[in-house]
Amino acid sequence: MLTEFDTSLPSVRQVQNLIKENSQVELTLLTKDVISGKILWQDLQCMLVQDSNNQKFTIWKHAIAYIKTLS
Repeated sequence: MLTEFDTSLPSVRQVQNLIKENSQVELTLLTKDVISGKILWQDLQCMLVQDSNNQKFTIWKHAIAYIKTLS
């Protein structure tokens, strides 16, 4: 089991850049639900997304099908 955040992984760096740039994203989940907003943080297992209504969603990474940038 991973116990450290591996910033050498391209996927981790990409999400970190989205956070740093305050990018609008659309996350499509495996359930086909779609959440749009900004990623505020990520850790080994989850990320927090805030939508345009300031509602926050903690999303398990294994539930994400893909992430698309909107901005």
